[in-house]
Amino acid sequence: MITLSHFNMKHFPNFITSLNLASGFIAIIFASCGNLVTASWLILAAMIFDFLDGLSARLLKAYSEIGKELDSLADIVSFGVAPGIIIYRLLNESISLNSPTDMNSDSLKAMLLMLIPAIMPVCGAIRLAIFNLDSTQTKTFKGLPIPANALAVISIVIAGHYSQSQLLNSFTRSPFLLIVFTIILSLLMVSRIPLLSLKVSNFKLKGNEGRYILAGLVLIFVAIFGVMAFPLIIPLYIISSAISILF
Repeated sequence: MITLSHFNMKHFPNFITSLNLASGFIAIIFASCGNLVTASWLILAAMIFDFLDGLSARLLKAYSEIGKELDSLADIVSFGVAPGIIIYRLLNESISLNSPTDMNSDSLKAMLLMLIPAIMPVCGAIRLAIFNLDSTQTKTFKGLPIPANALAVISIVIAGHYSQSQLLNSFTRSPFLLIVFTIILSLLMVSRIPLLSLKVSNFKLKGNEGRYILAGLVLIFVAIFGVMAFPLIIPLYIISSAISILF
């Protein structure tokens, strides 16, 4: 007999996934209004919910096909569309267009302004579709995970805001660098580069070398550089993944 408490616990991971989706949606609202810092923190909250839904599903053994599909739908909103809107706003500010839909001498810029950020959610959706059909991506990923894509985007916003770094501010004000940044992240998502999965089944050193290297490097860099280390997390993740292949 299925009790009410059993029913609630069974669907608890889906509830957490819904919080991921809600955070991503609200992040889009803030990003659309130009509040990129709040949008970035909301995307970070979505990442936490994304981690917790998988953890709760494993602990409760509450796996379901609905949960799997819901997770992908939430991820494309929170980690594909929302970061894409942030890129759009940064490009808009760097190019200084009053309206991206004005068909005047700036029409080419306006078209690029809309098309370049669109690459990110499209590649993110392709990456999720491939992941859902690829049974080999359990211990390692092939291509940059879509939450890592979002982390790369929000890290430059958060670090730039709280550090007031001229280097980061120059980066976010350069249309060329933003376009290159967007294309690289998008292509990494649909690449077949083997990358480390952060899902931990045990805490033994053997088999977790890359994860411990990543954790150590992130702690060291944060201790030295503070918030300025945030944009280095994804490069450190890629380096740690490469090192883990050697073990």
